[in-house]
Amino acid sequence: MEQFQFYGEFITLGQFLKTQNIVSSGGEIKSFLMETTVLVNRERETRRGRKLRSGDSVAIAGIGNWQLAQGTGL
Repeated sequence: MEQFQFYGEFITLGQFLKTQNIVSSGGEIKSFLMETTVLVNRERETRRGRKLRSGDSVAIAGIGNWQLAQGTGL
């Protein structure tokens, strides 16, 4: 499982998918989520606006698993 650090209170699932280069644009996110099994905290998720917070996990079949952690700013 990979560690993913983000800054701020949360990151949306759509933003996460773009930062990990899983999708290249916001327009691809909706269809990707309908066609691919994406699990957030072991539950299927299809909402691109789902807020991911520190401690959440994301698993995408055939792509990877991540544990989210809030980074510390300067």
